[in-house]
Amino acid sequence: MGVQRVMGIETEYGISCPQNPEANSIFLSSLVVGSYSEKVYPNHQLRWDYDLESPLRDARGFDASRAEADPALLTDEVATTNVILKNGARFYVDHAHPEYSSPEVTTPQDAVVWDKAGSQIIQEAAKLASKSNPDGEIFIYKNNTDNKGVSYGTHENYQVSRAVPFADLVRVLTPFFISRQIFTGLGRLGVGVVDKEFRFQISQRADFFETLVGLETTMRRPIINTRDEPHADPNKFRRLHVIIGDANMSEIVNLVKMGSTSLVLELIENELVSELELDLADPLNALRVVSQDLELNTQLKLVNGKKITALQIQQEFYKRVTNWIEKSCPDDEATKQVIHWWGYFLENLEKDKFKLADSVDWIAKYKLLLELKQRDNLAWSDPILQMMDLQYSDLNPNRGIALLLERRGSLKRITEDQAISDAIESPPLTTRAWFRGQALKKFPNQVAAASWDSIIFDVGAAHPLVRIPTQDPLKGTQAELADIFEKCQDVNSLIAQLGAR
Repeated sequence: MGVQRVMGIETEYGISCPQNPEANSIFLSSLVVGSYSEKVYPNHQLRWDYDLESPLRDARGFDASRAEADPALLTDEVATTNVILKNGARFYVDHAHPEYSSPEVTTPQDAVVWDKAGSQIIQEAAKLASKSNPDGEIFIYKNNTDNKGVSYGTHENYQVSRAVPFADLVRVLTPFFISRQIFTGLGRLGVGVVDKEFRFQISQRADFFETLVGLETTMRRPIINTRDEPHADPNKFRRLHVIIGDANMSEIVNLVKMGSTSLVLELIENELVSELELDLADPLNALRVVSQDLELNTQLKLVNGKKITALQIQQEFYKRVTNWIEKSCPDDEATKQVIHWWGYFLENLEKDKFKLADSVDWIAKYKLLLELKQRDNLAWSDPILQMMDLQYSDLNPNRGIALLLERRGSLKRITEDQAISDAIESPPLTTRAWFRGQALKKFPNQVAAASWDSIIFDVGAAHPLVRIPTQDPLKGTQAELADIFEKCQDVNSLIAQLGAR
């Protein structure tokens, strides 16, 4: 009920070496991930277990051809460098970028915490890697484009009931995703794929989507991704793999992005949007139009002939969610926090968007760049503005503008430093990530491999490899297994105890 469901965030980070602009990004990314792996597991190489993955399974009811698939889809083939972290996350090289996939969590609040932990982990990894990089310091950015035609993703994952027809998800989520960028956008200064005018726009990702529905993630990017890899019981659940979001520096935006999406999924699962008439006549065009509409007043044409703004679409979803929550779970604090900030965003986007410069990324960035542009009479294409656009997402605390704004209190936070520090070292308590992380903490040399769906222990006996399935994301929690880990001093006794349950 409410915002609670199994969820997580995957982020591919921008990477560069300013002292050598031609440095190979795969080399840099491998150095970053490898350096951190050596720190966490010295002289021990863990592998990711790909045996249970099926990245070519499509939610529309078929498996794509491996021979014809874009190589980027073959995520069950070994990544160049890969490490499983003690907080339950995965840290690896993907598409020439370092990627952090957060552990499974059950609330948007926890999603924010473990995502923020990931940013600190990768910045620490970059510092370690810079010491051995022949070209000096490696820079890491939490953004989605190099403004040279390359886009890299920030993906969300949500567990959804298998009973929901996939077509219903497509119909309802298409206008929701297109319109939510008015508060989830990171902001981008650059040229578009079609429109070559240098301008500021709301979203970093909007220009890079080419179709409505599809399996791809790096080419022919779809608004709705059809990967059907649930990492759970496939008869009960699907995993909604969302590739259309921006990377966010604002903790509050991350909270509302994850929370509002979970709440809309709640509406869909409870069949409360069957009569919703928000089908856009041209979704791909609408996606780009909304991103370029800084005044938030452009009318989008619907299939039924009516016209509506992105803000009005979000207001309609918000109204339906609040009506449902008041009846179903009025006292849930996690849900109330999301609804509070979602409503706060929509109210101020309608009245005065600059009141959100302390909480919404694209507005914070736009305000800074606009003030400098007007003060110094700069063109949007000026290198100084381009540098600031990039520097907003720099994860080095001495350079990153968003991090500086946070320290000054000019970009609001909803987490505590101690919670982030704890999340770097420890997994969430309420999902199978706790079992994964705890096994790596207590028996790191006996964990041969792991994935979302299993852990493989090397017990060094006649049958050295033992796979422990973890198909249920809500099993293997601290409440269930803390007593076992406390009394088991070796892997064999742990496996025996798990078998007894």
